[in-house]
Order: sequence, then C-alpha cells, then structure tokens
Amino acid sequence: MGTVPPDGCCLGLDPRYHRLCDRKAAWGIVLEALAAVGAVTSVAFMIALLVFTCKVQDSNKRKVLPTQFLFLLGVLGIFGLTFAFIISLDGSTGPTRFFLFGILFALCFSCLLVHAFNLTRLVQGRQPLSMLAMLGLALGFSLVQDVIAIEYVVLTMNRTNVNIFSELPPPRRNEDFVMLLIYVFFLMTLTFFTTSFTFWGPFTGWKRHGAHIFLATLLSIAIWVTWISLLLVPTPGPEWDDTILSSALVANGWVFLLAYVAPELQLLTKQRNPMDYPVEDAFCKPQLMKQSYGVENTAYSQEGITQGAEETGDTFYAPYSTHFQLQAEAVHSGHPPWFHWMAVTPQVSALRDSA
Repeated sequence: MGTVPPDGCCLGLDPRYHRLCDRKAAWGIVLEALAAVGAVTSVAFMIALLVFTCKVQDSNKRKVLPTQFLFLLGVLGIFGLTFAFIISLDGSTGPTRFFLFGILFALCFSCLLVHAFNLTRLVQGRQPLSMLAMLGLALGFSLVQDVIAIEYVVLTMNRTNVNIFSELPPPRRNEDFVMLLIYVFFLMTLTFFTTSFTFWGPFTGWKRHGAHIFLATLLSIAIWVTWISLLLVPTPGPEWDDTILSSALVANGWVFLLAYVAPELQLLTKQRNPMDYPVEDAFCKPQLMKQSYGVENTAYSQEGITQGAEETGDTFYAPYSTHFQLQAEAVHSGHPPWFHWMAVTPQVSALRDSA
C-alpha cells in the first residue's frame, strides 16, 4: 500500500514532487508560481529584445544586445533551476544543483561585468568594445566556473555514484556548496567595483546604465550574504536548506529582471544623444576663437602698426602706414615729408593694387 499523498497532490504521485503541490508546505507552491512567472517574463523580455533590435538608433547600445540576450538566458536558467531545489534531493537533482547553480550565476555576473567595463570606457569618451569582444569576454569569464563545477561534480561522484550528494551530511554538503561558488563571489565583487567607475566621467548619459548594474549587483550581494549566513548557521535546521536556496534563486532572478533588464529595455529605443559622445575631430578645431562681425583689418589700427613695427624692427613693413612712417623718417633725416612721399608713392600704389 502506497503512502497517502498530502493535501493538494494526486494519488500515486512520486513523493519527491510532493513539495510542488503540498498545501501544508505552501512555500513550495509560492516559489513554484514565482519561478514560473519569472521564466515567462524572461522569455517575454527576450522576445522584446529581438523585436527592438531594429529600432535601436545608438550603435553602442546595439552592440551590447547579444550580451544582454545571453544574460536573459542565464536568468531563465535560474528560474528553471528553482524547481530542482523544490523537488527533494536525490541522485538526479543533486548533480543538477551543484553543477548549474554556480554556472548560471557566473554567466549572469560575467555579462554584467562586461557591460560595466564597456560603460567605463563610454563614460570617459573612449572607444567602446565591439560586439564580438563583449560576447567573447562574457563567455570566457563564465567558462572558468564551468571547469570548476565539472571537476567538482566528477570527483565527488567518483564518475558513477550520483547519490553521493544526498548521502553527505547536511553541514558538509552546505560547506561544499558554498566553497564551490568562490569564483562567483569574485565575479560579483569585481562587477560591483567596476560599476562604481561608471559614475566618474564627463559623459553623464551612460551613468544611468551603470546605476542599473550597480543596483542589481548590490541587491544580489545582499541576497547572497543572507542565504549563505542562513545556510551555514545550524539554527534553522537542515529541513530549511532547500527552502533557503530556492528562495534565493527566485529573489535574485527577479532582482535581475526588475533592477537591470526592465530599465535597460526602456532606454533601448531612445534617440542617440550627441552629448554622450566626444566631438569628432576635436583636435583639428582651434581652442580659442574670437567672434567678429564683418571684416576686421588690424592694419588700420595704430596700435597694431606700432606693435608690428616694434616686433619686426622695420618701419616700412606695414603697407598702409606709410604716411606716419614718412613723417617720422623726415624728422630724423631733415628732408621735407613731400620728398619721401614722392619717392614711395609708386610702391604704395603697387601694394594697394596687389591687395
């Protein structure tokens, strides 16, 4: 005779899935609903991202779209992984938990890190990263956690024993689970500090994007500190471990959607602002320009004539100051002014014709 299923579950259902429908343990149903809605929302955001691609006017926003799409894939995986923690720990959910938890979060924080690093270049007026460079860096950063997770799972299972995770004592299992996520802690911290540099720069239009990443990372750090503290402290008891981890997954997934993805989609189709970029060929433009109306000729200025004569040492250098120069020359030489005037009149006429 089989066990009687709890209230809300159908007869003959495997006991591993009782948390999905047990009305007395309502946390499973609530988290299941929140995870399902989060997964549907993630898919909707992915579709919206594809639809808005042709409407993005700013090329630098368009370059980050593949990285944001990869980020949404990671968020979708986080909501899907929640069901592996609601279902009881066994030979199938154990490797899934230890393998995918770190990989999915490493993928999400790698995408945020690459986006934050690209924003630090844009806010300073520097050349941004290319589309393939950002996508490659995000995959490269997350690949490290993939290698760590594969090595741990293979060595722990000894290749065949998939039930080892459920057979481990809860304190030892929780310690191993947290130690497996050290690289994710590093990515999270690096993303947080990199995002803080997006607020330093003359081009303020990009700082709002940095604020989205900063808020999402800060809330994620708060969630992680909370669930790690609850998981390693033996006060709640091992029966609460799955509740703590599944709640952390759902909470962090919704933080990613509400604090980062939704605000980014709102800014995606905005018109490109020229104030967010440095002026092209600025080094070719004069730094100081005097605005004038009409034609200004300093040759008629007595001050300019005197200064030019002092600098050149030649009294006959300015072409239109002949009258004053002849008067000064006549005083020194003793000849009358008309004598010098008759001597240089043909030269002055030639100069005026050429001008």
